[in-house]
Amino acid sequence: MAHDRTFSLAVIDMAGTTVDEGALQEEAFSRALASHGVHEGTGAFDDMTAYARRTMGTSKELVFRHLFDDAATAVGVNRTFETAYDTLLARHGVRPIPGAEDAILALRGLGLKICLATGFGRHTQNMILESLGWMGLADLSLCPSDAGRGRPYPDIILTAVLALDIEDVRSVLVAGDTTSDVVAGQRAGAGAVIGVLTGAHSEAELRLAGADVVLPSMCHLPQWLPSGIDSTQQRVPSAGTVPSMK
Repeated sequence: MAHDRTFSLAVIDMAGTTVDEGALQEEAFSRALASHGVHEGTGAFDDMTAYARRTMGTSKELVFRHLFDDAATAVGVNRTFETAYDTLLARHGVRPIPGAEDAILALRGLGLKICLATGFGRHTQNMILESLGWMGLADLSLCPSDAGRGRPYPDIILTAVLALDIEDVRSVLVAGDTTSDVVAGQRAGAGAVIGVLTGAHSEAELRLAGADVVLPSMCHLPQWLPSGIDSTQQRVPSAGTVPSMK
């Protein structure tokens, strides 16, 4: 890939990439399953939890549609999950990934527009942004309902391209901590797809999914950006992964 590529938009994931939510998502997932008869300690619970971890970053509604054959049940479980997550979020709050806000400001200082993307619903996304004081940090924030489909589909990235009047999708970089982020970026035709190691998936998993570069944290993005996107020359030593769900 060319070393002189310039970027006009960064589509950046939230949970696990810019936001440290601790174990809130795991707890909300457990509560949602239990409310629909799938309890911790059972084989079904273990299988569903393992699938959720493998598909971290994917729209939760898509995850539940896979786990529950009946569409109406899946919608109900997703609603329970969102309610449980919002309750936990209000009680415990979340923290930014160290240096994430400064990195976003640095990217804006380099002339990039910023879209913060999530697999959560709009209400949850707004709660997270408000709790961090980030409502005005990005040019745009998008969730699956804004775009039609969540990750790993490319809809959120392409919606950002249209909404922010980006002329060429190759001038978009996508950053996230999950294979779903990476696949969505590749499917959208983004000019660079960056994996980060502050969340769900390992360097090997992110590279296998098609990441051009894997960085220890999105905080490295501003320093990496002028160097181009040749992953064979820009490889950064991994900083380890955060285990379990984001």
